[in-house]
Amino acid sequence: MKLFPTLRTTLIAPSLGLAVWASAQTARLQVIHNCADLNAAVVDVYVNGNLAVPDFGFRTATPFIDLPSGVDLDVAIAPGNSTSAGDALFTQTINLADGETYIAVASGTLGLGGYNPATPFTIEVFSGARETAQGAGTDVLALHGATDAPTVDVFESAVVSTTIIGDFSYSDFAGYLELPTLDFTLQVRTADNSTIVAAYAAPLQTLGLQGAALTVLASGFLNPANNSNGPAFGLWVALPSGGALVELPAATIPTARIQAIHNSADAAASEVDVYLNGALLVDDFAFRTATPFVDVQAGVDLTLSIAPATSTSVADAIANFNYNLPADETFILVANGIVSASGYNPATPFDILVFPGARETAQGAGTDVLALHGATDAPTVDVFESAVVSTTIIDDFSYSDFAGYLELPTLDFTLQVRTADNSTIVAAYAAPLQTSASRALPSPCSPADS
Repeated sequence: MKLFPTLRTTLIAPSLGLAVWASAQTARLQVIHNCADLNAAVVDVYVNGNLAVPDFGFRTATPFIDLPSGVDLDVAIAPGNSTSAGDALFTQTINLADGETYIAVASGTLGLGGYNPATPFTIEVFSGARETAQGAGTDVLALHGATDAPTVDVFESAVVSTTIIGDFSYSDFAGYLELPTLDFTLQVRTADNSTIVAAYAAPLQTLGLQGAALTVLASGFLNPANNSNGPAFGLWVALPSGGALVELPAATIPTARIQAIHNSADAAASEVDVYLNGALLVDDFAFRTATPFVDVQAGVDLTLSIAPATSTSVADAIANFNYNLPADETFILVANGIVSASGYNPATPFDILVFPGARETAQGAGTDVLALHGATDAPTVDVFESAVVSTTIIDDFSYSDFAGYLELPTLDFTLQVRTADNSTIVAAYAAPLQTSASRALPSPCSPADS
């Protein structure tokens, strides 16, 4: 498609220096400068050899204007210090349909080196543009205009909690979203929903944009270092009135907290590698060790993969587990069970046991203790405390059970593991919360001492 028309009567819009041509048959057009190439930071736009928009800056837009329709418009993009259309770095021809409304966006790079990928400069044209909303809300047109950004999804997390634009690739217009005029949060996610690349507030209500039609552009570079240190990626809004684009403010990317514990007693899994979404998370993770609590992204699909300690990539994984964690929650994940095909009885399948509502500090002044029954060949048991309270503190405790937090005073306890019928003490352990260092392991004692 080609841009602008044959000159007839020329009127100059003083604020932008934009040439406006009167004609019996007309179309409406807004032009947006979204070429992040530093060589095009300021350009002159010529139409049919005449200077139409001088000194057109990156991330600015013209207002919608009337242009003649049904004629070829030869558009030339030249440096901001040009003297004529002969200095053009790029030319394109468009022909506008009578009565139609368009948005034309300058995108790509100029091919002068220093940009990866070197996406060719072009003018992306959208027909069926709107200057006001069709209804009582706010209409939003989106363009993926970031040359080094992959195909993404746009997820709205504050109001509807769903993907509002799927499989959004460079140069795609997503079409108008007819939205209620509320304050939204937009998450730019990888197309497989595994990572939130960035998040932005879209405060339509706060800004009083009811009845407006907007264009939101993915603009700039995800990796400026690979692109001549050009402008960084962001979401920018063009208003129908034109002028400088409005940057959407960054929003917080939601997170959850997790701790991983290796409790699989299978000798074949004495050390493992742990991958998260294909990236190595823990190398040579040993039996009876734990990670600290760490942040992971919430609300996205996470794949936790377990591989031998000799692994070279996630392709060596022997088990994969999928999660989608809610924001602001804390979890403990415990690797348990048997990976070997023989040598263990019972051969309880390997699994990752998940406890939500984990704590990193005690809720009160004492010590909070979470218990897990993680011994594959141990029966259902009771846990009796014999030194302080002389009572059963965990009842009918079976393999894979989390008993929930015991909120204990920080004293020295003795724990007896008893058969479920309370007839036999299987083992007993000191739990010296008061006298031991916070990370000391409990020391065993004999049933006779307890």
